[in-house]
Amino acid sequence: MSTDLLQRGKAIKLAIFDVDGVLTDGRLYFLEDGSEFKTFNTLDGQGIKMLMASGVQTAIISGRKTPVVERRAQNLGIPHLYQGREDKLVVLDELLGQLNLSYEQVAYLGDDLPDLPVIRRVGLGMAVANAAAFVREHAHGITQARGGEGAAREFCELILRAQGSLEAAHAAYL
Repeated sequence: MSTDLLQRGKAIKLAIFDVDGVLTDGRLYFLEDGSEFKTFNTLDGQGIKMLMASGVQTAIISGRKTPVVERRAQNLGIPHLYQGREDKLVVLDELLGQLNLSYEQVAYLGDDLPDLPVIRRVGLGMAVANAAAFVREHAHGITQARGGEGAAREFCELILRAQGSLEAAHAAYL
């Protein structure tokens, strides 16, 4: 893990996640009745819970809108959920105004072009391993794990490690 990523992670007060391709594997599943389902990784969920327990706020910004994501956010206790919002930078600015935070205090994990403006603006902008190549080129860092396969957990643990909270997060389960 680079010292640059750890240095960037020290200042983080808010971690934001994209959904499709980050918290999921990026596939969209539609049933005959038009309903949709997604699969989420429990490792990612636990990472988000540990991050919140350490005092870092969390948010989801997704270009798509689905009740499945609302349910997942509620299950994890993620307080800031924005769905159906294509211009993620506008949402970021709204959220920073509400929380009185600066760009440098935000970490973002994304995978595709709609995530790029936020990735480039925040203090710690990361891409999942299977993100679009152009997005990976412009991110501060790239997870080893693919979206939906533990990338969010890796991202959360990087922030916890940078802030000296990872061992305490693990010890809480001993």
